[in-house]
Amino acid sequence: MPTLTLPAEDGGLSPFTLSAASPYPDRHEGPFPRVVYAAAHVVADPLRLTDPWRKPAVDWDATLAFRRHLWGLGFAIAEAMDTSQRGMGLDWAGAQELIARSLAEAKTVPGADLACGAGTDQLDPRDARTLDDVLRAYEEQMAYVEQHGGRIILMASRALCRLAKGRDDYLAVYGRLIAQAKQPVILHWLGDMFDPQLAGYWGSEDVDQAMATCLSLIERHIPKVDGIKISLLEQAHEERMRSLLPHGVKMYTGDDFNYAALIEGDGQHISHGLLGIFDPIAPAAAAALDRLAAGDSAGYHAILGPTVPLSRRIFEAPTQFYKAGVVFLAWLNGFQDHFRMVGGMESARGILHYADVFRLADAAGLLRDPDLAAARMKAMLVQNGVA
Repeated sequence: MPTLTLPAEDGGLSPFTLSAASPYPDRHEGPFPRVVYAAAHVVADPLRLTDPWRKPAVDWDATLAFRRHLWGLGFAIAEAMDTSQRGMGLDWAGAQELIARSLAEAKTVPGADLACGAGTDQLDPRDARTLDDVLRAYEEQMAYVEQHGGRIILMASRALCRLAKGRDDYLAVYGRLIAQAKQPVILHWLGDMFDPQLAGYWGSEDVDQAMATCLSLIERHIPKVDGIKISLLEQAHEERMRSLLPHGVKMYTGDDFNYAALIEGDGQHISHGLLGIFDPIAPAAAAALDRLAAGDSAGYHAILGPTVPLSRRIFEAPTQFYKAGVVFLAWLNGFQDHFRMVGGMESARGILHYADVFRLADAAGLLRDPDLAAARMKAMLVQNGVA
């Protein structure tokens, strides 16, 4: 197997020999024991990135090919979400095209499923004057998704967080949006570790008070709420909330630190999944879910457990830059020909981070072609002054 010289945290260099190619297949048949959405990344078009920080350019063929990869592994797709760099490289115009193209592509793939993020990112929070401004922005995006036949994930809104005076404003805005939706929605509680502008969402910095507001909203609209995804990176918060959800309302874990335990459940309650980490670990996650379906808890954790240290490294603070690690692994695994991102976000992490992601992906059995991965990692090392 190929050996590389990788940088270490102590400032030195050390040899690293790759393991064998990933044992996990790229196709999956049959149902999973949980509902699992992979929040998918977009592939930039480097030849059209004339203004990378401000003007996105997407390689649509490669982006849609990656979605077919995820569908082939049995995952539903959470489209145009945070992992696709909504509001951090991908603007609303780009998200519109992504939503329309993905929904059209899904119609050509038997069994393909996806839901689409609807938020307010076309509205600069500084320009929002009233809650009606927020409502109109949400309604525009919801209408666009539904016009193209999509189901809605109600994304958190920076503008709403800025303007809302308390819980009643959240209940009023979300209540109106849920009532208008044609199909049950998935709510999304994104913590400020993912987006600092969302601090105090649901009207309080106190998690228990915020949770009480969110639960009150769900209880008022049970038939129109499919579930809620919470991304707070704290297992106890999710376990507490899922135990309080009304019957039939799903908890979708967005905890990229503790997903293995949360998806398995505690014997009374389980979490489904809507995760950015499913993008790079989909083959292993599919194999692990098969073991869970067979009642093989040890087998489930033997496969999924090694992906958790990788995910924790990818999602380390500043957490909002996790997309760089996701796209890095897509490049290493040959799903795209380059490591460039919309918004230039590949520069958000340093070579020590990428070296660790490389090591941990290898340890988790996620590198499909070790020779290709090694060649690409070597090129990146040279670019960063590691001969």
